Amino acid sequence: MRTVSIGLVGCGTVGGGVVDIIRKHREDFRRRCGVDLEIAKVTSRTTSKLKAAGFSDEQIVGSYQEIIEDPDIDIVVELIGGNDVAVDVICDALKGDKHVVTANKAVMASHGKEVFEAAEEHGMQLGFEASVGGGIPIIAPLKHALVSNEISDVLGIVNGTTNYMLTRMSEDGLEYETALKEAQEKGFAEADPTADVEGADAAAKIAILASIAFNSRVTIDDVPTEGISHITPADFRYASDMGYVIKLLAIAHRTDGAIDVRVHPTMIPKTHQMASVDGVYNAIYVTGDAVGDTMFFGEGAGAGPAASAVVGDIIEIARHITDGCVHTLGCTCTEELPLRPIEELVCKYYIRMTVTDRPGALSETSRIFGENDVSISRMIQQRAFEEEAELIYVTHAAKEADIRTALHQLSQLDIVKEIGNLIRIEEH
Repeated sequence: MRTVSIGLVGCGTVGGGVVDIIRKHREDFRRRCGVDLEIAKVTSRTTSKLKAAGFSDEQIVGSYQEIIEDPDIDIVVELIGGNDVAVDVICDALKGDKHVVTANKAVMASHGKEVFEAAEEHGMQLGFEASVGGGIPIIAPLKHALVSNEISDVLGIVNGTTNYMLTRMSEDGLEYETALKEAQEKGFAEADPTADVEGADAAAKIAILASIAFNSRVTIDDVPTEGISHITPADFRYASDMGYVIKLLAIAHRTDGAIDVRVHPTMIPKTHQMASVDGVYNAIYVTGDAVGDTMFFGEGAGAGPAASAVVGDIIEIARHITDGCVHTLGCTCTEELPLRPIEELVCKYYIRMTVTDRPGALSETSRIFGENDVSISRMIQQRAFEEEAELIYVTHAAKEADIRTALHQLSQLDIVKEIGNLIRIEEH
């Protein structure tokens, strides 16, 4: 049995998990999968960690170029993250006739075209299952098992940090800052949590999923994105009273020959399967014309889940190498579907505002909505402070542009003290 040699670039949390899995299950992979895997060379910013992990001086190299230039290396595994050096590692490896496995969502969501072109030009295989959903299998199912379907919808809870925070805010009434601090203390959130809480991480992932599901390239810059920092315990109380939960959803719909893709806090019915996905867990809900509704659920981050997906890709490519066959599925973006501007979105909306508590306030705010073709399905009025009242409006399906115009006009009224929040409602 031929030994497949791996060059590991980056040995942090996920890289360490990859090392552990390969060492623990090497004999199992030989017996069950017919492949023999060996991490032959490794490079990382911290050499001491590599030595502590048991790598010899012969295995540790000073740069990724040394790995690419080694003719005995079959697969380069890029796990350094980020969007600068990583794209060079991946593209240089492919151009150097090395197969590549990566967990890098940032590269795949912004440089996917460049990466796939390099892989196709040089006849190399590219595995990136771990770039979305950690250990949840979703890339391979979309490219293989579900390829016979026309996918109409992809909904994702794809960021464990924000899902943990929203769960704590919902179940225990925590304020945003308190939930964030707790997530950081537990290691679920980074010291700088911006990419998670402002939705950029989820945007990269839904860009990748939408590109595969709809066979049309979507990049992270194409995804309108809102984070969770404006969500309050009051929003959770009102949502619950109306039969909803609040999740940070990554959404992609195929609609009228276009793609609707976005990331934002969303109210979904408590009866929806996604509503019960709590804590650090992730879930991806996919609807196809033949298969119907499917949901992929599991842990979306951490050394074990992400490393599991990375090693799965390594084994798949190693099988092809061992069998002597070239299997390059490559890029599946064969269409060029337009992206629907979010201003054209039509859905229901939850709006919370504070107004002066005086006669005519309700009729005046309602008039603004009516003049902008926004129909109200439900209204709740509560006294929030002395001489002020909190109004909760839930609309019928309305156009985003009309909602925005109405909110702008409302903000100009003397009686409106604050537009507290706007949350979209998905009832798919």
